[in-house]
Amino acid sequence: MSLKGGLFACDEPMYWRLALNAYWEVLEAKGKKKKDLVVLDKWYQEELPAAIAERKTRYLTREDLVKLMDWKLSRGKFRPRLQQLVATNSTESVESCTEKAFRLLPDVAAAITELSKLKAVGPATASAILAAGAPEAVAFMADEAMESIPGLAPVQYTLKHYMLYLGKIQSCVEKLNKADAEKTWTPQHVEKCLWAWAVAEKLQLPLLQMLGTEKEKGVCGKEADGEPRQKRKRK
Repeated sequence: MSLKGGLFACDEPMYWRLALNAYWEVLEAKGKKKKDLVVLDKWYQEELPAAIAERKTRYLTREDLVKLMDWKLSRGKFRPRLQQLVATNSTESVESCTEKAFRLLPDVAAAITELSKLKAVGPATASAILAAGAPEAVAFMADEAMESIPGLAPVQYTLKHYMLYLGKIQSCVEKLNKADAEKTWTPQHVEKCLWAWAVAEKLQLPLLQMLGTEKEKGVCGKEADGEPRQKRKRK
């Protein structure tokens, strides 16, 4: 029922837009088995970025960081030890470290290295922090998104692996903005699309019927045999 090669291999913005628009539907479906997932995700996707933007300089408070960890664990594997450890960071260290990390952008590697000085913060959590305040430059290191990109499995939670992932995401952003007249795609948009696609496929949600294509309609801008539709019409 899915597109050949997965969503990442697709060049048409239309399919990506459908996946992005389906994000909340997929989240709610996953949230049936994950307590507070929907509430935490709305906070992370909407409230936290707004709060960061309202501050004179970009930074997270200690309370932000603790809640962000709750969000991250609700989206993935639950690890209570991380919740306990991240709460031991002081208010001063969190605000100082996150503010410095945002100032280091667009050097994402340097920013992640800075954030990794905080307890319980590795590349994945660091990417979530940066994506909340700079979605135009950083994408969250979601397992589902990484596993959707050829060449990135198995997932490794290292800075090197994250930079490979971000490079793939940024290339995809460029591709989509070049093909899409709206030109509004960001790394965080691409991550959300890949996440929604992967989770919907895993949960076998009906939206795949909308995203999938029948043979006679072609696959992601191509005929069923892989030949571009426009080229076939000219014959």
